[in-house]
Amino acid sequence: MARLRDPQGGCPWDLKQDFSTIAPYTLEEAYEVVEALETGDMPALCSELGDLLFQVIYHAQLAAEQRAFDFADVVQAISEKMVRRHPHVFGSEDLKNDDEIAEMWARVKREEKQVSERDGEPPSLLDGVPAPLPGLSRAVKLQKKAAEVGFDWPDIDPVLDKIREEFAELEEVLDQEGDAGRAAREAEFGDLLFVMANLGRHLKIDPEQALRQANQKFIRRFQHIERELTKEGGAMADHSLEEMDRLWDEAKMLEGRPLEAQTLDKG
Repeated sequence: MARLRDPQGGCPWDLKQDFSTIAPYTLEEAYEVVEALETGDMPALCSELGDLLFQVIYHAQLAAEQRAFDFADVVQAISEKMVRRHPHVFGSEDLKNDDEIAEMWARVKREEKQVSERDGEPPSLLDGVPAPLPGLSRAVKLQKKAAEVGFDWPDIDPVLDKIREEFAELEEVLDQEGDAGRAAREAEFGDLLFVMANLGRHLKIDPEQALRQANQKFIRRFQHIERELTKEGGAMADHSLEEMDRLWDEAKMLEGRPLEAQTLDKG
């Protein structure tokens, strides 16, 4: 990495980069690690973890050039943090269950956090929830933060009531015209997504992961439609929606059947 960034003989592209230009690649590599985990592809996971590690090294090199910190400092800092946040392992605290561990973890994080006052305002409990997080993940993080001080529904029933309320409010603005109507629909749709994320949190479901799984399911079923229509010939757009719906239902049925039965069908 130092050679890539060396003004004398380094890579011209790498020499032009800074923290902001590399950040999108860091996010992309993190998602590719998650994809490898979800597919259970160990060779891909090994490769993607290497790509993500390279991103860490890249940022550390940029910081070292500014004499801010280097890669060794990154390793040292995370080592110290893990020791500090696990006093039940590295210290003398006796924690008996996951709830006690989670409470201790949150307490240590609060002690670590030193947020400077913003424009004379006191620090917010919501400070530190990263803005670049995917929307659903950030919604859950914000909701968890608020729940730490009791701002949360006690069970799932009021969450379901809120979903019905937000859906009704979205229906009310569907026919509004112009920019104001579009803005109203966007706002109400956002409210509905936010409360759906809250439902996932109460169900102990990661909404971001659930949506990724739904995306993969859509890809599998749509590709089945593509394969079958290709066999029939002609452009896909030439086939009716009814034909596509039939093949979609067929894909759903095949997903629910044992692999042996699918193999016999192909034979």
